[in-house]
Amino acid sequence: MANLGKVMMLLGGIVFLLGLLFFILKDKTPSFGNLPGDFSFQSGHTKIYFPMMSSILLSILLSLFFWLINKWK
Repeated sequence: MANLGKVMMLLGGIVFLLGLLFFILKDKTPSFGNLPGDFSFQSGHTKIYFPMMSSILLSILLSLFFWLINKWK
C-alpha cells in the first residue's frame, strides 16, 4: 500500500506540471478540440461536435504514459 501513495503523489505532480505547462503555453499551442480532424457540424439550432483527432492523440499519450509507468515498475 505504501507504493500506491507514492504513485498517486507522482501522478498528481505530473498532472500539476502538465496543467502549468498548458497554462503558460495556452496561446502558442493548438488546444484539444481545435485540432485538424476534429469534426463539427451545424444545422439550424443543432450542433454536433466530434473531437476524433483529439481523442486519438489523448489515447496515444495515455497509452504511452501507462506503458512507461509499467516499464518503470
